[in-house]
Amino acid sequence: MKAVILTGGLGTRLRPLTFSIPKPLAPIGEKAILQLLLERLAKQGITDAILCTGYFSELIRAFCGDGSRFGLNCTYVHEAKPLGTAGPISLLRDRLPEGEDFLVINGDVVTKLDFAAMVASHRASGKPLTVGYTEHVYTSPFGVLDVEGDHLVGIREKPVIKFPISCGIYAVSGRAVSLVPDDVYFTMPDLMRACMDRGEEVGVYYIREYWHGVESLADLEAAAQRLSDDPAT
Repeated sequence: MKAVILTGGLGTRLRPLTFSIPKPLAPIGEKAILQLLLERLAKQGITDAILCTGYFSELIRAFCGDGSRFGLNCTYVHEAKPLGTAGPISLLRDRLPEGEDFLVINGDVVTKLDFAAMVASHRASGKPLTVGYTEHVYTSPFGVLDVEGDHLVGIREKPVIKFPISCGIYAVSGRAVSLVPDDVYFTMPDLMRACMDRGEEVGVYYIREYWHGVESLADLEAAAQRLSDDPAT
């Protein structure tokens, strides 16, 4: 099975670190984010990784090479301009047979997800696209008032709200590839809407395992600490 890994972003929220390296090569402890991801994919039976490069593409290629040191076969496509999180799929039509399922993964996620279980769930559903998600917990820093008209009906002290959020990990069926336009900036939310506009359901898969999207330098430190405390995969 193939995994398409998106590595072309500018990583602006990780500056100044990403002035010198691409975000997927940012270190989590002694390993890069991308290395952790590739090694986990290989352990779970993924054989091929297609890396979609853009910013600092030469460093991504130099780091990954042919993928053999990670137990994978790594190949590459390059975005001449930013194509979003789904647009790069249009560069892979000749590499993704119509009946083949594949993974699309943001190159800046750290996770202990059982990829094989997610793919099995996707295949069983028969849906064109399955979105991996988790819950983001937001705790209000304020007490919240429940108001009706001109009077108070309740008070909630710093309530907790849970939001389902996309984890940047997707299982995609071959028939969804035709919905991705050529040479156009196109995101995964765009692809979700395109599937639904065609009358197809988009599946979801709850990621119970550890997952961390790296958006800041603090996230690098938090992920490194978590993996140090619990290194088992």
